[in-house]
Amino acid sequence: MTIKKFVYLSFIIFAYFYTFQNGIVQGQASNSSRPLEDIYSEIGYKTPEEAIEEVEQHFKRDLKLPLRVPPVSFTHNFGRFNNLEGTQNDSLEIEYIHEGSSKNHYKIDVRPIEAKIPIKDNYIAKRVNLRNGSEALYEHLSGGWNALVFEKGHWQYWISVDNRLSKKVTLESLIGIANSIHYESKQRHQE
Repeated sequence: MTIKKFVYLSFIIFAYFYTFQNGIVQGQASNSSRPLEDIYSEIGYKTPEEAIEEVEQHFKRDLKLPLRVPPVSFTHNFGRFNNLEGTQNDSLEIEYIHEGSSKNHYKIDVRPIEAKIPIKDNYIAKRVNLRNGSEALYEHLSGGWNALVFEKGHWQYWISVDNRLSKKVTLESLIGIANSIHYESKQRHQE
């Protein structure tokens, strides 16, 4: 290969990688500059308060969420009521996220007790008792999540956190969060 061809080929390779690298960096910058509020609203999320109101109206009963959150920082929280055909799969999702840290992710999933998700024994890592004497089940979920599942006030709750936070958000932290729902839900009267 001649020096002229080598320089020309090197220039083409350099230009290709330079363009490719800048394209990726610019693409990432344009995606990350898009507000999370826009991204989440496109897939049905709104404020947690709006989603809770939808759930309460749909099921005609009050819903209480934990008063505590994990001891990590979050920049956003969103809620979504999944109103699917029938009531078997209807549920509430509340997500707490941190815009700058993907591991700071906490979720609350709630469904009516009559449509609860049964849990097989082989998925249970530990059984614990909550302050009110009810049992909660601790699980390590696929996808990298730790969850505490329990029932309170006509609802089944799944509180889960990214397992990369397991040193900060321990089982004891999750139990404290579950225990912070220390007031009962009541049936709503139809209007």
